Amino acid sequence: MAYSTLFLSHGSPMMVLEYTPARRFILGLRAALGKPRAVLAVSAHWATRNPAVGFAALPDKIDDMTGFPDELYRMTYAPPGAPDLAAAAADLLGEGTRRDPGRGIDHGIWSVMSLIWPEADVPVVPISVQPEAGAAHHYQLGRRLRPLAEDGVLVLGTGAATHNLRAYFSRPPGAPDDPGTLAFTGWLAEQTERGEVAALLDYRAQAPQAVAAHPTDEHLLPFFAALGAASGPGRRLHHSLDAGVLAMDCYGWA
Repeated sequence: MAYSTLFLSHGSPMMVLEYTPARRFILGLRAALGKPRAVLAVSAHWATRNPAVGFAALPDKIDDMTGFPDELYRMTYAPPGAPDLAAAAADLLGEGTRRDPGRGIDHGIWSVMSLIWPEADVPVVPISVQPEAGAAHHYQLGRRLRPLAEDGVLVLGTGAATHNLRAYFSRPPGAPDDPGTLAFTGWLAEQTERGEVAALLDYRAQAPQAVAAHPTDEHLLPFFAALGAASGPGRRLHHSLDAGVLAMDCYGWA
């Protein structure tokens, strides 16, 4: 497996149906990743006060979105869970971690996994984010999962490199790429490739246009979990923008 951890910007669920640059890149990850023994998926779309781990043996597909074509809701994607791995992850995350026997996989997970492993034959364990806890907390969450990443499990953070939906919906068609978005994503890539963990954890103070890029930071928190779980250098693997303002950047760590 080329990467022990990944951060993928999942964007709109329509990526499953529409042939975008980000979709083309994620489809190509199959060759680089092969088939890990399982995926620990830290998703921006599962928010809890304390860490939670999904223990379902057969996790349901969660259609946690509205207003999309019927084809998306009819789509099936049913990879197995991995309760033994979930238990190992929960043990590593420590006291206070909730073990959720009924949690399924939200669109942040199934949208990208269905492109990489369409046969749904890679087991997946969802893990929540804690939006009130911040970047450093999620970096430490990832560090606790590092032994599993070093043992053939792919730690996947699924969120968004930028996530300002108000800016997205207010942009006129054909508007040029937003300079602030480019500045923020360029900074994120540079700090990642230089291994500047302290700067990354302080991104809301140090990164240009950080608040505009992430009015709330839950969609970037999975990035920090992937960063923490990694034991090797990271780099930006893909960069593209949806409507010039939503960054679909993807990162990988050895």
